[in-house]
Amino acid sequence: MRSCLYLISLCGLMSLPTVAQASPPQQSEQRAIDLPKGTLSQMLPVFGRQAGVSISVADPQLWQSRVKSVRGRMTVAKALERMLSGSGARAVRVGSTSWRIERHQGAAKLARRTAAKAPLPEATVLADRTSQQPPAEIIVTATKTDLPYPRYAGIANMLDGDDLAFGGERGMDSILSRMASISSTHLGSGRNKLFIRGIADSSFTGPTQATVGQYLGDIRLSYNAPDPDLRLYDIDRVEVLEGPQGTLYGAGSLGGIIRIMPTPANPDDFDLEAIGGVSVTQHGEPGGDLAAIANFPIGNSGHALRVVGYTISDGGYIDNPQRGQKNVNRSYVQGGRASLRLDPGDSWSATVSGIYQAITADDAQYADRNAPPLIRNSLVEQGAKARYGSAMVVLAKDWEGLHLQSSTAYIDHRLDERFDASLPGDPSRLFDQENTTRMFTNETRLSRPYSNGFGWVIGTSFIDNRTRQTRTFGDISVRSAVTGVKNTVSEYTAYGEAIIEILPDIVATGGLRFTHASLGGEGQDVVRALAVAGQEITAQRKQQDALPSFSLLANPVQNLTFYARYQEGFRPGGLAIDGNFVTRFREDHVTTYEAGVRLGNKGSSPFEAALSASHSRWRDIQADFIDGNGLPTTANIGDGRITSISGSLAVRPTTGLSLELAAIYNQSQVETLSPELAFVSLSRLGRVPNVASHAVRGAIDYAVPIGAQDFRINGWANYIGPSRLGIGPLLGEGQGDYVDTGLAMRLGNVQRGLSITVTNLFDAKGNRFALGTPFVEGGAGYLTPLRPRSIRIAVDVAY
Repeated sequence: MRSCLYLISLCGLMSLPTVAQASPPQQSEQRAIDLPKGTLSQMLPVFGRQAGVSISVADPQLWQSRVKSVRGRMTVAKALERMLSGSGARAVRVGSTSWRIERHQGAAKLARRTAAKAPLPEATVLADRTSQQPPAEIIVTATKTDLPYPRYAGIANMLDGDDLAFGGERGMDSILSRMASISSTHLGSGRNKLFIRGIADSSFTGPTQATVGQYLGDIRLSYNAPDPDLRLYDIDRVEVLEGPQGTLYGAGSLGGIIRIMPTPANPDDFDLEAIGGVSVTQHGEPGGDLAAIANFPIGNSGHALRVVGYTISDGGYIDNPQRGQKNVNRSYVQGGRASLRLDPGDSWSATVSGIYQAITADDAQYADRNAPPLIRNSLVEQGAKARYGSAMVVLAKDWEGLHLQSSTAYIDHRLDERFDASLPGDPSRLFDQENTTRMFTNETRLSRPYSNGFGWVIGTSFIDNRTRQTRTFGDISVRSAVTGVKNTVSEYTAYGEAIIEILPDIVATGGLRFTHASLGGEGQDVVRALAVAGQEITAQRKQQDALPSFSLLANPVQNLTFYARYQEGFRPGGLAIDGNFVTRFREDHVTTYEAGVRLGNKGSSPFEAALSASHSRWRDIQADFIDGNGLPTTANIGDGRITSISGSLAVRPTTGLSLELAAIYNQSQVETLSPELAFVSLSRLGRVPNVASHAVRGAIDYAVPIGAQDFRINGWANYIGPSRLGIGPLLGEGQGDYVDTGLAMRLGNVQRGLSITVTNLFDAKGNRFALGTPFVEGGAGYLTPLRPRSIRIAVDVAY
C-alpha cells in the first residue's frame, strides 16, 4: 500500500506544469557555478569566467559589497540572484550574454535610508573568460574566522549540498560514500557512531561522548548520543575538518568535526521544490521517498521563512526463516526543518529554527555469519526507534570588520533498541535499552574575519547535558529492570585563536581553550545495598582541561602549500554499568601532530592534489567491551597510538569532466592495557576497533548540455579495508574488506529533472559491521551486508 502511494505521488509530480518550456533558450541554459562568498570585486571576474557572460557595475561603491556563495548547476539569472541576495544590488539583463549590476531601489535597507545618493557615473568591467583576475578562494567558515582555504593549515573537505542530494538523499551515507577518511558503525540509521581518521572507540551506544563533533551551522547536534542521521535535504554545503579540533570546538572532537550548513531563508524570492522517487531492491521490497522545500519572503523588511519536509521508506531485504518472515528490516524516516529569518535592522539578524526527525526500523539489518546470504534466524523481532528534536536561536551582528554571534539550542534525543538475548536451546529472551539525552547549549563569540593577513576569534560556551540509560531483560511476557545509569555534564568554556601572516605567504595560527566541567550521575534500578556501597563512585566531581593549538603554513609558490599543526582533544569521564554495579571511567585525551602539502587551488584548478600524515597519542582510551554477564559496558582500556596517511587527487581534463581519487592508511595499536582488561592478551587486542587499515575511493563526474537540457552522470566506487569489531575476545570478529559502488544520472534543467540511481552495482554482500547482538556466546557470529542492488527513479520540480 505504501509503495502504491509513492507511485501515485510520483505520477502527480510528473504531471505538474512547469515554466521552463516558455523560457527563451538563453535564459533556461544552465551553467556549473562554484563561487565562494566574498566581495563583488573578488567574485565577479570569477563568475563571468564560469558563466561565460559580461557584466557591468553601475555604481563603483558596490564593488566592496559582500556577496553570497553560489554552488550548483543553474541559469545565469538564478546564479546572479543568489549571489546578490541581501547585498542591496540586483542584476539586469542588457543583452543575450550581457548583464548590469545596479542598486536595488526596493531593497529594505535602502528604504530605511533618509536620503538617496545621487547617481554616479557607470564604471564598467567585462568579467569574461579571458579575465586575468586571481582565482576564487574557498572559505572555511568552520574556522570561525572565515579563513580562505589556502591559509588553512590542515585538511578541510567541502561537500556541495546539491552534489550530496544528487541521485537521492541518503543521509550520512551520502557523506560516507564521498570521503575515505570517515567511517561508521552500521547498527542502523539513527544508531551509528562516526569516526574520522582512525580515532574510533567502540561499537555500542553507551555513555561515552562521540569522537566526532556534529554541528548544524553553529549548533552542536549531540553529545554522548549516536549520529542522528539527519536527512540532508536543502543543504548548502557540508564542511569536514579532519583531526582534533579541541581549541575551537572543545570536548568530543577527537577525530574532527562535521558541520552541516543548511540553505538559509531568502527574503528576496519565493521558491518551491518537490522531489519524489520510487525504488526497488533486489532480493527485497520496494521503497519510496517524497520531499518538499518552500521559501516564503515575509513583507519587504528582509524577513523570510524556509520549510523542509520529507518522508522515506526503505524496503527490507533480510529474511528470518525462524519466524517465517521475509524482508523484515524495512525502515521509515519522517522529518522536517523550519527556519525563520528576521532582519531587525542596524546590521542585526536573528534566525529561529527547529528540527524534528523520527526513524523507525521494523527489525535489525544483520545476518548470521554461517547462514546463506541475507538470512538470519532469530526468535524475536529487534526493532529500533530514534527520535530527534531541537529548537535553536541564532543572533548575529556585523560592524566595522567585526562579527558577533550568539547561538543557543535545546536538544531532545531518544533511542530505543531491542536485542535478541536468546541462547541456543533456550526460550526467547529480550534485552531492551533506552537512551534519553537532553542538552542545552550556548556559544557566543566575537571575531574579526581574516583579511589583510590577520584574523581572530574569542568566545565562550556552555553545555549542560543529561543522559539516562535504562535496561530491561527477560522473556517476551515478563521482563525486569537491570542496572542503568544517569550521567550529567556541565561545561563552561572560554577560548580564543588568532591567525597572522608573520611574513609574506607564511601564516601562523595559535589558540587556547580552557574548560571547566562538573560531572555527576547515579545508578538506575540499583539494589539499595549496592547503591549505598557505590555512593563514592557516583559523587559529583570536577575537572579542568586546557587545549592549546599551533600551526604554521607556507605558500612558497602559487598553488603550493606546506603546513604543520599541533592540536589536542579530550572527552570527559562518566559512569557506566558493569554487571550490577555502576563504575566510573576517566577522561581520555588525544594529542596529534600533523604535516601536509597541497597542490592546486581547491575548486578551480584543473589539477589538485593533497597529502597529509598525522600521528596521535591517545591516553586512557574510553571504549566498550562485554562484561561478565554478557552485557556491553564501558571502561578505560589503556593507551594507544594511531598513524594516518591520506592523499587525494582531483583532475578536470575537460569542461564538464572531473575525476577524483582518495585513499587513507591507518595504523593503530593499543600499547598498554588498563587493569580492567587484564584478561585480554595484548596480541589479541591488536588495533583500535572499527577503523579500516586502509580505504580507497574513486569517482567520475561528467556533465554535458543536450539541447535545452543538461545531462549529468556520476559514478563512484569505495573500497573499505579490514577492521575489527571491538575490544576483547568476544568482540574480536573481523569485518570490512568490501567494495561499494554506485551510479547516478539526471536529465533536465533547473525547473524539472528526471534521475535514475543504481547503488551496489555488482550486488556485493560484504560485511560492513560484525555486530548483530552483544549476546554472542555459543553463536557463530554475525555480519551486516550491504543493501543489495537497488534502483531508484525520481523526478524533481522547482518554481
